[in-house]
Amino acid sequence: MKRRLLLVSNSTLHGSGYLQHCQQNVAEFFGRDVKRVLFVPYALHDRDAYTKTARDAFRTLGYEVDGIHEAPDPVEAVRRAEAIFIGGGNTFRLLKSLYDNKLVSEIRRRVLEDGAPYMGSSAGSNVATVSINTTNDMPIVYPPSFAAIGLVPFNINPHYLDADPNSRHMGETREQRITQYHEEPDTPCVLGLREGSMLLVEGNKATLLGSTRARLFTRGKPSVEFDPGCDLSFLLTQ
Repeated sequence: MKRRLLLVSNSTLHGSGYLQHCQQNVAEFFGRDVKRVLFVPYALHDRDAYTKTARDAFRTLGYEVDGIHEAPDPVEAVRRAEAIFIGGGNTFRLLKSLYDNKLVSEIRRRVLEDGAPYMGSSAGSNVATVSINTTNDMPIVYPPSFAAIGLVPFNINPHYLDADPNSRHMGETREQRITQYHEEPDTPCVLGLREGSMLLVEGNKATLLGSTRARLFTRGKPSVEFDPGCDLSFLLTQ
């Protein structure tokens, strides 16, 4: 398995700029061999402005960015890409655009067969998994399927929030919503990535990185907490 993934919970951490909290991880992930990164801004409406934000951030790390929406042929852009970065925003809009542009299977092939490095943040991490069923976003558009790219055999819940015991909010907690998801049969594990955390996947090895813990939800079992640095490779064989 050639896959190399960096799945980040959030692109902006409170008190810092875009990707600043994980810029060292990004630089180590792409390394010196990658010169240009193909950015997929489909999760936001203003793709030009979003691409400029990503371009400015990556240039400080020594990488050039190409917006996939700027290419005449998105599929060919993926085929030629040295590396791929899919940013956050609305997960439903993102996945619909990936299907509309016939990119789901092509990205999967480039990452799993060719070994093209893939980075995702928030919605970009969601679409790297089995499905987008555990996103936090509103279904503002309707993709043809909730099935995602499938680079890993589990789901992610980015921006995972713990319940606040002092809150008077009576709506479901994030834990309750994930539990409801697992009430349905044949649902995969869900890794709750708190803001500041990220998952590095290299082949069949997965490591939790960042500054916060992650919480794993498995259907029919108690949830489990993991600290940064923990080996989560077992998730890749679920």
